[in-house]
Amino acid sequence: MSKLLVVEDDPTMCEMLAYNLRREGFDVDTAAEGESGLIKALAPDLSMMIVDLMLPGIDGMQITREIRQRRSDLIILMLTARSDEKVRIQGFGSGIDDFLAKPFSMSELVARVKALLRRSRVEALRAGAPAELVFGDLRIVARDFRCWVGVTEIDLRPKELTLLATLASEPGRLFSRAEIAEKVWGYDNMTDTRTIDTHIKNLRRKVEAGSAYTYIVTVRGIGYRFRVQPKAL
Repeated sequence: MSKLLVVEDDPTMCEMLAYNLRREGFDVDTAAEGESGLIKALAPDLSMMIVDLMLPGIDGMQITREIRQRRSDLIILMLTARSDEKVRIQGFGSGIDDFLAKPFSMSELVARVKALLRRSRVEALRAGAPAELVFGDLRIVARDFRCWVGVTEIDLRPKELTLLATLASEPGRLFSRAEIAEKVWGYDNMTDTRTIDTHIKNLRRKVEAGSAYTYIVTVRGIGYRFRVQPKAL
């Protein structure tokens, strides 16, 4: 049984989330504000945290940054009424695995939770990723969650690394957004693809900016492929 933590200051919402997750067989703990949520999130037996962005005291973004300094394995799903790109970029940069925008149905929440647990970051990479991938000046050691451009190690979040390794594992192949959602996030159906697009934007900024090559190609309306292309001089 996976143990989950719900950090939500709205008592009605918190109770509804906990009730529906317990119905699915999860062991659920709750916290009503940031400080207690952070303490509970560091419990070694915790598998996943569902955290609201706006909280009294320490907000959801701050909690995530604190946790990531001490735990890389905890899955984090953030709930937010804000859907602007800036918030998503900040969130993924702090280490969040995915967003769920309010309002949402409880069935969608449960589906997201099950998918994220099914495709946890360690299982997703270590199940079949090659030990090392080398293209141009890019080197990826997926099983250690490490990546270099030339001699410079690049700080990629686990989901960013998983996405990059997935694309690079089959150069030239077109991955639809649906395939990426299933392979990287475990979703059978991702209705909001902004999560994928934001991760791609972060990868281009982190990996391609300092490289002599571009690696990720957008196929408009479909998805992405990995292709090594020297930058024009």
